[in-house]
Amino acid sequence: MSDEPQQQSGDPGNGDWTPRDLSAGTGAPAGQAAAPGGKKGRTGWRRAVPTWRAALATILVIALILIGGFIAGYQLVGIPPANPTATAQSNVYLYKDGTVIARDGDVNRQNVQLAQVPLPVQHAVLAAEDRNFYSERAVDIKAMFRAGWNTLTGKGRQGGSTITQQFVKNYYLGQEQTVIRKIKEFFIAIKLNREVSKDHIFEGYLNTSYFGRNAYGIQAAAQAYYGKDIGDITTAEGAYLASLLNAPSAYDVVVHPENKAAAVARWHYVLDGMVKENWLSASDRATMQFPVPDKVKRSTGLSGQRGYIVQAVKDYLTTHQIIDEKTLATGGYRITTTLEKKKQNALVEAVDDNVMSQTSDDRTADRNVRVGGASIDPTNGRVVAMYGGIDYTKQYVNNATRRDYQVGSTFKPFVFTSAVANGSRTQDGRRITPNTVYDGTNRRMVQGPNGPTGYAPANEDDVSYGPITVRMATDKSVNAVYAQMAEDVGPDIVKQTAIDLGIPKNTPDLTASPSIALGTATASVLDMTGAYATLANHGRHTAHTLVDKVSKDGEDLTLPDRSTEQAISREAADTTTAILQSVVENGSGTAAQGAGRPAAGKTGTAEEDKAAWFAGYTPDLATVIAVMGQDPDTGVQEPLYGALGLSRVNGGGAPAQTWAQYTGAALQGTSVQNFDLTLERGAEEPYLPTDEATEPTDTDTPFAPPSDTQPSSPANPPTDIEPAIPPDTPTGPPDSEFTDGGDNGDFDDFFPRGVGGARRDPASTPVPNPLPAPNRP
Repeated sequence: MSDEPQQQSGDPGNGDWTPRDLSAGTGAPAGQAAAPGGKKGRTGWRRAVPTWRAALATILVIALILIGGFIAGYQLVGIPPANPTATAQSNVYLYKDGTVIARDGDVNRQNVQLAQVPLPVQHAVLAAEDRNFYSERAVDIKAMFRAGWNTLTGKGRQGGSTITQQFVKNYYLGQEQTVIRKIKEFFIAIKLNREVSKDHIFEGYLNTSYFGRNAYGIQAAAQAYYGKDIGDITTAEGAYLASLLNAPSAYDVVVHPENKAAAVARWHYVLDGMVKENWLSASDRATMQFPVPDKVKRSTGLSGQRGYIVQAVKDYLTTHQIIDEKTLATGGYRITTTLEKKKQNALVEAVDDNVMSQTSDDRTADRNVRVGGASIDPTNGRVVAMYGGIDYTKQYVNNATRRDYQVGSTFKPFVFTSAVANGSRTQDGRRITPNTVYDGTNRRMVQGPNGPTGYAPANEDDVSYGPITVRMATDKSVNAVYAQMAEDVGPDIVKQTAIDLGIPKNTPDLTASPSIALGTATASVLDMTGAYATLANHGRHTAHTLVDKVSKDGEDLTLPDRSTEQAISREAADTTTAILQSVVENGSGTAAQGAGRPAAGKTGTAEEDKAAWFAGYTPDLATVIAVMGQDPDTGVQEPLYGALGLSRVNGGGAPAQTWAQYTGAALQGTSVQNFDLTLERGAEEPYLPTDEATEPTDTDTPFAPPSDTQPSSPANPPTDIEPAIPPDTPTGPPDSEFTDGGDNGDFDDFFPRGVGGARRDPASTPVPNPLPAPNRP
């Protein structure tokens, strides 16, 4: 039965009649009054939704606030006088002790009228930066919101400013990324657009923009990059200058040849935009070739090492997003570096004594000699010394930071480190230690889990060693052994270990294949120093730094947090140190003993002898020295045959000698630190081998010491070349006497002294099956 009162039949005047609830006809609950006018009230979720009247009122209020704010802002923000910082101050670069290294920031600007800039060059700038400049408003609201959204959503920081806004920022305000500055820029741009012509704004933009090479304005840029006035710049050259506005220094293909592909791509983008806007014909576009700019003309204030240091510090600040390039260019910053004056001077002197003083104007090959060096405190990652080249005003590419020369055998220790860190084993199941025996036969095919890999690298001078321990293979830098070891560990695992040690993951030619062991990657000298510093610090990695402090007007900038992490196990790092000590004591790096300190290191040579390396460390200092060959006119890498009066330049020669002299001088007056090593199970300290061991075998070619004469034409130079070791150095037992002695190939019968002269207990290690004869790994 319904709860609603029932209307009684009969006369309405009957006293028993109950009036009907008026709310029933409106849909309102019993006892609740109906909405005015008899309309139904809002129930349920509808009550949470604003009515159209409320929504409209809210929109109107917001609109009024925005309009009021715009009017107030327009009235309150006026066009200020030119920013005093438009005349850039000098930046001061200091050694760690506060001594001045260099000053930069002298303004290089010469204003020109818009009519002096060729129309195609104007169009190139518009195509690069703002194609709708002459038709658009002063502020592009949509572009600003799009740029903000892309930044918030992780698509990268993108520009949303018109040319008018950029000119306002350059001339009236500054480069600071603050909300207040953006608000001022917004209103000044609108006012300026109403008060002056587009041509006036565009002219000001061209005269205030930064193009790199310390060039402010397009006239200074034309001189800096092409040695001519802006009126003589071609369309192709103008397109390149316009490209620089996007990334001034990064797109300088002379200073950063590794970025040429990106710079050329940007140049194509500009020209294609000109065609699209009908500013350039497709036929003219098709005939254009990339206009390589002139060499850098540097101020004598940046001569010697000063310019290399300044450029390296600038790159560090910008790549680590401590300060952007344009803001830094405004000047006024005091930058205290990590460089120590004593060590810096010692490095320069060592290079001069062991390399540059050995060159002669009478030898053509000596024209190609370049040197790069870097030294790092392994405990904190601070770069204490750097050598970029003979003189920044003569050789402008920093040889310490460039990434275009193969590192050669200096990469091999990373393979062994990876093997220990990951508990890797040979193809037949033996654990890899310093005493594991491999087959060092020349051009031996690398064996994978599924058989031959098709890769058979040559040893230096095509020497075959037969069975040889990992320690001795490291001393002699045997390619056949390390290529197989990389396959045993897993090339992808080796690559990751190198990255963990400090090699940048984007290093060119850092590929996951067995050839990674031979050092085909082109890491920089500074990169390699950082990785070796991790080994010196027992596997603890701290990203290297060049900067201790940055301040302006008495206020310090925030520097990135630099934490130390255990990149690899201590056992892996220390066991690698142990075999690298053997390289210095018995192998190709004996010249490093001249430092007079306990040392570990590795020599390396790039393909075709285009670079020779020595990378080494004491417990308290890691240093890498590389001698490189480069034609001074063409920039092409050249072999070092005949340089320094030698038939061949190798890592155990000038690089190791330079390392030794520098390290001894840099650590002079400090107490001698010995290595404190925790080795993996089965590892042994190296000792001088006895005369009972065998010499290299004649598997492919008779062994002979390297010739002192320059090879007439190396037809197929090995991927990695190291100086051959005379045959009186043992390499392992003859095949007829070879036996397997456990996980690490026990050689106690041939090398009776282990750690501290003690023999390992034969009972402590099980004896596995002998190695298979045909393909011993």
